[in-house]
Amino acid sequence: MNIDKIRELLPRVGTPSYIFDLDVFEKRAQLVKKYFGDTIGLCFSIKANPFLLGRLPAVFDKIEVCSPGELAVCERTNADMSAVIFSGVNKGYADVERAADDNVGTFTAESPLHLELINDAANRRGKVLDLLLRVTDIKGGSQFGMSEDVTLDIIRRREEYPGVNIVGLHYFTGTAKRKAKPIEKECDYLIDLTARIKNDLGFTVERIEYGTGLAVDYFSETADADEEERLASIAPKLQELAQAAALTVEMGRFFAAPCGYYLTKVVDTKTNFDINYAIVDGGMNQLKYNGQLQGMQIPEILHIPIESSSRTPLTGCGDLNRCEQALGEKQPWTLCGSICTTADVLARGAMFTDLRIGDILVFCRSGAYSCMEGISTFLSREMPVIAEYSEKEGLRILREMLFSDVFNTPKR
Repeated sequence: MNIDKIRELLPRVGTPSYIFDLDVFEKRAQLVKKYFGDTIGLCFSIKANPFLLGRLPAVFDKIEVCSPGELAVCERTNADMSAVIFSGVNKGYADVERAADDNVGTFTAESPLHLELINDAANRRGKVLDLLLRVTDIKGGSQFGMSEDVTLDIIRRREEYPGVNIVGLHYFTGTAKRKAKPIEKECDYLIDLTARIKNDLGFTVERIEYGTGLAVDYFSETADADEEERLASIAPKLQELAQAAALTVEMGRFFAAPCGYYLTKVVDTKTNFDINYAIVDGGMNQLKYNGQLQGMQIPEILHIPIESSSRTPLTGCGDLNRCEQALGEKQPWTLCGSICTTADVLARGAMFTDLRIGDILVFCRSGAYSCMEGISTFLSREMPVIAEYSEKEGLRILREMLFSDVFNTPKR
């Protein structure tokens, strides 16, 4: 989506707001499919952006769901429940029952307790539920998944669980992997583990769901090229893994990040100790980039000036003559949000020409996690408008602006 299209859509969404470009989302999914090929299935992890669920490209085979809330999103959007992989820690019995009644296609077990709950829910319904066993990180483990020993023991005792059909393994260790080597090592481990399970236990691992954790570049001018190179570098090893078992690659950030645009308005400007500050009507409660720390790195930011006839004079600059003389020249600005903390810095030293109150700033590559990870209720600020756009169907508002009421109580 170019700046002219954003300017055209701006009156309908206002600020702060997100616009998710479905055409960019589709293009990204197709790019991944191009490199991974037809033998590898694709799974979209909706925690990255559940607002995209209703318009998933056809290349996606599976949907990863990690909470009751995400399951509710699937219910409300009439998602194909047979495509859902119900994952995540803290699955209580009611959650498992609900997913079983929704006829989700696959469950994962993060622990022996999950296995017991899923097996019991299946037995009570006269069902047999497909199950993936999640194996924890081989580099030392985490709170996710089970150790290899526990996983193998469950497979060894699989006849004790008639309510589940153990179809394979789930493996995901973390995100922001920029090099092929750690992903290749994980694939080699899964290839070896699958062979050992076959040889030692006489059990065939039919399916593997593997999360690559492939990194997204938020602060690079060559992001698209670098990320495509990353895809190309890991594709051969993934195709090798796909020969060991039917492989589904799960990603969220890598699919969704490029399609998002976060719009926010400059509401105040000032200069303190020779630093130009612009206060915007959004902030860190709504915008988050993985790896960003108090604005020290600068993402791509588009500048949409308001009409010249409506522009306010430069105010609060300290030396107005200096500021006026700087018109037409790029100046560094520190962009700060509306939250009462010095940590609310979106970018330091971002360069703009003639930035004024009322101008719109558009933060690119905000399609993954930003709309979900922000501390949205802090300071009881409004929650931004969320919209989707495609060239074919135009703009559609998914959520109007919400005003936070953390107590949810009537006025006294």
